[in-house]
Amino acid sequence: EGVMMRGPRNLAVAVRKTSGDIVVDTQPINSPTKKYKFLKWPLFRGVLALFEAMVLGIKILTFSANMAMDDEEEGETLTTKEIFFTIVLALGLAILLFVIIPTTAAYFLQAYLAPFWQNIAEGFLRLLIFVAYVGSIGHMKDIQRVFQYHGAEHKVINAYEAGENLTVESVKKYTTQHPRCGTSFMLFVLVLTIFLYSFLNTPGIWSRMASRILLLPVVAGLAYEFIKWSGKHACKWWVKILIAPGLWVQALTTREPDESQIEVAICALEGVLEENDR
Repeated sequence: EGVMMRGPRNLAVAVRKTSGDIVVDTQPINSPTKKYKFLKWPLFRGVLALFEAMVLGIKILTFSANMAMDDEEEGETLTTKEIFFTIVLALGLAILLFVIIPTTAAYFLQAYLAPFWQNIAEGFLRLLIFVAYVGSIGHMKDIQRVFQYHGAEHKVINAYEAGENLTVESVKKYTTQHPRCGTSFMLFVLVLTIFLYSFLNTPGIWSRMASRILLLPVVAGLAYEFIKWSGKHACKWWVKILIAPGLWVQALTTREPDESQIEVAICALEGVLEENDR
């Protein structure tokens, strides 16, 4: 029941409690790029952004979950052990879905396909699993609300970048799609794996899995650079064609929000803007 917005130096998370109140928490971002300048280089910054997003995401999810638990069960909070177990479970599921299953399936196709076409088939299977997974969880009631907040986040950012006043009425008219969305990033990661992995020749199943995991930072770095570049040139017609698939997939990960959800997203962005103005 909340939205996180990130600025260059800080982030803000706004969460609506069951009482109806909106709680806003702002935190500074202590990025290692301040100390290690090479982390701002292309590719390196993409890998760092992915890692930081995971760490910050865990912190924010813990905060929002504890806000909800405070309402439902006074004094109850998530323990470090519970958070660790959740992270391990999530990572294990991701490895199973996007590494083990498609890689194993492609391995057993070696009797029928050349290595190049095995890798192509593996990439398309990985892409199919992603779309099927996102589409299936989108039918869950709780996830639908998450996707509504995702849509509210995009609407508010679109309104802000258009120079609109941040009111519910002015924000409502904007789209739930945004070219720099994490969904687009994930899609381009998967598309890039099709091209990059297609040139690998790793006949053993364990070497196939290891190569996929080891090359993931490179793939993530390239996808980040593309998202960053396309966001700056999204007004050009040919760039619009390139980013269109990412926007289409966002139809699965966003929903039209209600006014109360837009209000939460506005509070989150205002929290970031207020800190930046200080």
